[in-house]
Amino acid sequence: MSTPTKPATTGPAPGPASASDSAHGYRAGRTLPLRVELVRQLKRRRTLVMGAILAVLPFVLVVAFAIGGEPEGPGDRITLMDTATASGANFAAVNLFVSAGFLLVVPVALFCGDTVASEASWSSLRYLLAAPVPRARLLASKLAVGLGLSLAAMVLLPVVALAVGTVAYGWGPLAVPTGGSLAPGTAAQRLVVVVAYVFVSQLVTAGLAFWLSTRTDAPLGAVGGAVGLTIVGNVLDAVTALGHWRDFLPAHWQFAWADAVQPNPEWSGMIQGAAVSVTYALVLFALAFRGFARKDIVS
Repeated sequence: MSTPTKPATTGPAPGPASASDSAHGYRAGRTLPLRVELVRQLKRRRTLVMGAILAVLPFVLVVAFAIGGEPEGPGDRITLMDTATASGANFAAVNLFVSAGFLLVVPVALFCGDTVASEASWSSLRYLLAAPVPRARLLASKLAVGLGLSLAAMVLLPVVALAVGTVAYGWGPLAVPTGGSLAPGTAAQRLVVVVAYVFVSQLVTAGLAFWLSTRTDAPLGAVGGAVGLTIVGNVLDAVTALGHWRDFLPAHWQFAWADAVQPNPEWSGMIQGAAVSVTYALVLFALAFRGFARKDIVS
């Protein structure tokens, strides 16, 4: 009986097929399009609830002013709150003033902190990466949509407030607490600047939430952690004993936009605040991408 011979080898064993070999026409840049991620996030209940809360706030303030009468400041000092019922523009500015410190922090933390962690909690993150969606592409899409929804939330509030305030108090110039006023057209331009600055100042919260979202499988932990750290920053800014060290806290500059609604605007505070916020945000975004690229995805 003859012994069977082994087949001749022609070279080393083939390695794993590349993406271009395994799927004809595969393009990493076409995976998880922004429109797909945007539609997914828009359909979520938390997005609808957050939008409803921001849209309702101006109506709540109108009712509060109607019940309580004209707003009054302490003593003879006139504040932005005292001019809330002067015009629709003033009412929109007051809505931003009462919301910038905390309320607008919540949608930013929610949209940027829930995005990756929620996929992990649903055990769908590994299936997205197996599509295959490159990790950097996945994070970039989710971050872009999260920031876009955060900006939309910040635009929604003053737009609704301007419409509601105009109906309730009329269309007119923006009365400045320190004296003088801004013409309606100029006031609208300044409010656009204010919204842009508030968005930039919240990039730190977005960075914290997004970084935590890549580190945990609990969405509530990422969102709550970002909100909590933002509150800690506000508390530290209130400690005057820190002196000039507070200049390095993003919270120290969160109301610098008030300088933009003056007859002669002052931009230095906004420039410093934007520089601090963007610096922190870039570091946090870089940490998120770096850590996620090396993370072992098991959920």
